[in-house]
Amino acid sequence: MSDFWSGYIIVLSLANIIGVSWLLLWTRKMDLSDLAEDGTTGHEYDGIKEYNNPLPRWWLISFWLSIAFSLGYLALYPGLGKFPGLLGWTSHGEHSQDQANYDTEFGPLYKSFAATPIPELAKDDRAMRIAGRIFANNCALCHGSNARGGQGYPNLTDNDWLYGGEPEKLVETLTHGRQGVMPAWKDAMGEQGVKEVVAYTLSLSGRNVDTELAKAGEPRFAVCAGCHGADGRGNQAIGAPNLTDTIWLYGGAERHVLDTVYYGRKNRMPNFDKTLGPDRVHLMAAYVYSLSHK
Repeated sequence: MSDFWSGYIIVLSLANIIGVSWLLLWTRKMDLSDLAEDGTTGHEYDGIKEYNNPLPRWWLISFWLSIAFSLGYLALYPGLGKFPGLLGWTSHGEHSQDQANYDTEFGPLYKSFAATPIPELAKDDRAMRIAGRIFANNCALCHGSNARGGQGYPNLTDNDWLYGGEPEKLVETLTHGRQGVMPAWKDAMGEQGVKEVVAYTLSLSGRNVDTELAKAGEPRFAVCAGCHGADGRGNQAIGAPNLTDTIWLYGGAERHVLDTVYYGRKNRMPNFDKTLGPDRVHLMAAYVYSLSHK
């Protein structure tokens, strides 16, 4: 934060507190000599007269207590620009302390899980219940609470894996994340060319397609084979999907596949090495492994 904005915040905060304090004092010492004999201000509407009575004492005291509390809080904790507060409290320090307490309490448990091979850990009911809660907090937003995914987010309960479903591959994916890119072919192939290559691609999984379009699209598929292979079965080393099955990440309807080839796709799986740490990554890999090995 710059010195200007720090000063601006300090002045604005203290000016508001001083202003409220002045308002309380000013209203407390108002001249009431011009009030009517009955104690009203002279304002009347629909038979209702306006009085000018002082605030109840308990209410006035509560105002002053709140002002005193705010001044004490701003003196002890950060709130006035760059001033750190007399206690030196920071949200980062609080988080670090909470994390340290958590690691002290649960660290040995996660260490014991990390020492267990993933296929064996996937059968541990207690470990999987703990992992299920971690999954709900970190993974369910994209993959769903049932881990079945959605359009653009892989289903984790089947045996179709873009980068491989072996235990070490799951750990690798969770640790480092993944970055997938399907290039757009609208400029290189044109609208007709995209229709042809899509017809051929759909035929690889036994779909009923226009045979003339598919025949014209077969030689065009050569540019796709660099990632998906000449047989269209994909390449897990680079996350290129298998085009010969019925599983489609962005939808298998012809219009969805046309959009994918025409406009391309980009997807990103975040890395959890810093968020979860290696021990909980190992536990999460076991949980994901268990979803497709029941």
